[in-house]
Amino acid sequence: MDVYWLEQNESDVPAENHWLSPGETRCLTGMRFAKRRTDWRLGRWTAKRALAACLQLPADLPALANIEIRAASSGAPEVFLRNQRAPVTISLSHSAGAAICAVALSATSLGCDLETVEPRIATFAADYFTANEQTLVEQTCAQVRPLLVTLLWSAKESALKALNTGLRLDTNSVEVSLLDASLLPADDSPQPNPASTRAWRSLQVRYSGGQVFSGWWRHANHLVRTVVSAEPPRAPIFLADSPRVILFPLSAHHLPVADRHHSRIRTMPNW
Repeated sequence: MDVYWLEQNESDVPAENHWLSPGETRCLTGMRFAKRRTDWRLGRWTAKRALAACLQLPADLPALANIEIRAASSGAPEVFLRNQRAPVTISLSHSAGAAICAVALSATSLGCDLETVEPRIATFAADYFTANEQTLVEQTCAQVRPLLVTLLWSAKESALKALNTGLRLDTNSVEVSLLDASLLPADDSPQPNPASTRAWRSLQVRYSGGQVFSGWWRHANHLVRTVVSAEPPRAPIFLADSPRVILFPLSAHHLPVADRHHSRIRTMPNW
C-alpha cells in the first residue's frame, strides 16, 4: 500500500481564511485560544495541500475551500469534497510550528504523528512504556535516549490514531518494535532530502487486542515523524512541490460528479 505525506510550517499558512469552508470557518471562530487556532489552521492547511496533490484538485485558495476536513465522532479527521465523503484516509499531527499529513487513497486504518526530540522526565518511560520498551530505553546510551523515547512515544500515538481512540486508550496497550534499531542515529544531520524514502526506517506496533500495525519513522530537523497502517505500507512518498508532475491520478469514478471534469492530468501550481 502507498502512503503519501506532506509537511508544512506556520509560515506557509496564508493570513486570510478564504481557503476554509464555511463549516471550518465557524469551527475556527469558536476557538478561544490563539495557539489552538494557529495549530488547527496549520493542520487544515497541510491536509488540504496534501489532498489537492493526491486527488489532482486545484490548489488556489478558493478551490481549497471545497476540501473540508471534519472531525468524526471518534475525533479522527474525515475528508469531504463539496459535501461528499471522499474515499481517502488521512491522519494529522503538529509540533513546534510544523504539521504533517499522511494520506492513503483508500479506506484503511492509518495514523501519523510528529514529535519534537527533547529530554523527558525520568519517570516518563515507566509511566507510558511497556516492560520491553523500558528495557530498550535502559539499554540505549544517554546520547541517543531522548530520540528513542520520542520515537517510541510517537509510534504509540500513530497506532492509537489508527485505532481511532487516541490517548483515550492506555499507551501500554500498544508496544513498539524497531525493526532496524541498530541504525538509530544520535543526531539528524546532515538533513535528508524529504523526497528520499531511504531516510525512513521500519517499525511495528502490536496492539494488545491482537491488531498489528506496520510503519515507518524518520528523524530530521529535531523532529520525529511516524506513520503506521494496518495494511503494511511501503516507505511514505513525499508530495513533491512540482508544478508539472501529477503524482497520484485518481480515476474519475472516485470523484464527486461536480469534480469529474478535473480527473484528467493537468499542470499543478507551485506551492
